[in-house]
Amino acid sequence: MVQYNFKKITVVPNGKDFVDIILSRTQRQTPTVVHKGYAISRLRQFYMRKVKYTQQNFHEKLSTIIEEFPRLDDIHPFYGDLLHVLYNKDHYKLALGQINTARNLISKIAKDYVKLLKYGDSLYRCKSLKVAALGRMCTVIKRIGPSLAYLEQIRQHMARLPSIDPNTRTILICGYPNVGKSSFMNKITRADVDVQPYAFTTKSLFVGHTDYKYLRYQVIDTPGILDRPFEDRNIIEMCSITALAHLRAAVLFFLDMSGSCGYSIAQQAALFQSIKSLFLNKPLIIVCNKTDLQPLDGISEEDRKLINEIKAEAMKTVIGQGGEPTDEEGVLLTMSTLTEDGVIAVKNAACERLLNQRVELKMKSKKINDCLNRFHVALPKPRDQKERPPCIPQAVLEAKAKQVAEEMKRKTEKDLEEENGGAGVYSASLKKHYLLANDEWKEDILPEILDGHNVYDFIDPDILLRLEELEREEGLRQAEEEGDEFEMDGEELSPEEQEALAEIRKKKNFLIQQHRMKKSTAESRPIVPRKFDTDRKFTTERMGRQLSSLGLDPSLAIKRARSKSRGRKRERSVDSGEADGGDAMDIDGNQASKKLRLRSASRSRSRSRPPSEVVPGEGLKDSAQKIKAIKLAKKSVKKRNKNARRGEADRVIPTLKPKHLFSGKRSIGKTQRR
Repeated sequence: MVQYNFKKITVVPNGKDFVDIILSRTQRQTPTVVHKGYAISRLRQFYMRKVKYTQQNFHEKLSTIIEEFPRLDDIHPFYGDLLHVLYNKDHYKLALGQINTARNLISKIAKDYVKLLKYGDSLYRCKSLKVAALGRMCTVIKRIGPSLAYLEQIRQHMARLPSIDPNTRTILICGYPNVGKSSFMNKITRADVDVQPYAFTTKSLFVGHTDYKYLRYQVIDTPGILDRPFEDRNIIEMCSITALAHLRAAVLFFLDMSGSCGYSIAQQAALFQSIKSLFLNKPLIIVCNKTDLQPLDGISEEDRKLINEIKAEAMKTVIGQGGEPTDEEGVLLTMSTLTEDGVIAVKNAACERLLNQRVELKMKSKKINDCLNRFHVALPKPRDQKERPPCIPQAVLEAKAKQVAEEMKRKTEKDLEEENGGAGVYSASLKKHYLLANDEWKEDILPEILDGHNVYDFIDPDILLRLEELEREEGLRQAEEEGDEFEMDGEELSPEEQEALAEIRKKKNFLIQQHRMKKSTAESRPIVPRKFDTDRKFTTERMGRQLSSLGLDPSLAIKRARSKSRGRKRERSVDSGEADGGDAMDIDGNQASKKLRLRSASRSRSRSRPPSEVVPGEGLKDSAQKIKAIKLAKKSVKKRNKNARRGEADRVIPTLKPKHLFSGKRSIGKTQRR
């Protein structure tokens, strides 16, 4: 049975779709009508429900994503390493971690805004808080948009991965590219792997199934492997390495005798030597393919020697499984996938070797009962009347008698209970299994309370060790405190350091005084309204007397206070113009009065900003662009205004034919109003 079905993982929407799904569901599943006349508690409950429902939907969606994607530490090491090779384990974990963080942030946002909504004092305040809460949740989702898109790509790729069961009977095919691995798999299984006359036709793992002795075997075709350092191998080769490293399978290492794959036998032997550590504890079979082009007997002596070395390495796996060193039948096999010569023999040998290994492992394990259906017990029939008793050695009989005596000697608690009166009378002693220096101490009565104190509170077998640890820790802390002592006294500092310290302290005091002066200025103090100054304590005369007593000129301060207390009038600007008229140029009286009027008007009234003027922060380049934006805005609302809509959300369908105008008899008179 396949344990991992990645095709069931739910589709991961992107950030924008995620927000649309959740908000549309909130709109559909929660009430939408609210009025100002409702009680404030009802308004609060209305908007709190929307915030909570949105948070629950986000939480469910994100939790589904986190739970359905496999955790690399919990799944089989084969799938863990395969996912790491294909997608990079760190990026995968980081994406899932961001999803989890977003889920926690949304829960925190909902919690905070529900608290604020509990104290909302109006419909507008509650609605604003709801909009802010949903907006912040959507912002969090939009920020994890790249992670959602990455996980969706991974989900699509994982859905296309073959369903490989790491624990079932498996045959693994490996070797150089273009040596006939996919052709062999197509012959023995119903899989349809693409076969082409160039290298790396197979770029991922392919799975097929075959039967042998009424048992189903899983056949895995791996991409070709090149003989190069581990760090230089690409993702395609690493898929094969991962399968070889983690799957308990019978390994078929393919050799191309003819060299038509583009690699010599020496290169193929070098590849075998570089990856032979992956074949440990696995049944290994060397398959010499394409014997129709080059028989095994017709190769050179050097190549023959290399093949014998490979065969010797393969024999070590046979010996490691408990086989005989002379059993060379299922180690080196020849075949041709073109003529199908020897294909079935290779398949049967691999299945037999794998089956024998799995049976031996189960015989050594405690699950022997699961394998009993493979054994057949033959019961011989007597051929004559002569008795043939079994011959049991005397040593075995003595051992059995000794074992029976020990079993008879040992008494269980149930036996003791029956001997001593049965249940309710016999009380099992919990002290008889105590490990003490003297067995006589087991039944001693221990005092629990002595002089009003619990005895166990004063028993500590490790008290001396703990005391020693405390003294050691106290010594270390004292040493650290002595090392960390640092006092800014003049005795410990050099003259240059003392001068620097004095400068620092002087600068600090100066900054403190400057800050206090700023805080005490009149600009930072609030203006006292006249209605609170009933006793006339805050007057300009009193301020003038206080400033004069301090030796300051109070005229400017009094003038400023009076200018703030009274509004500016037009004639004041005229007077000011007349006051300094002695230094001004002699100009025509009419022109002077006109200029004064203009100046006074500009001072008394502020001119409004023209619509085309660009305000910083609007995001517009110049006034031309702003004028164009205004025109487009007016054009966009023209249709809405023409239809007498109040806004974009006004979707009211008016009655096209009012009943009172289009029913009944036509009376005498005008009918224009119809």
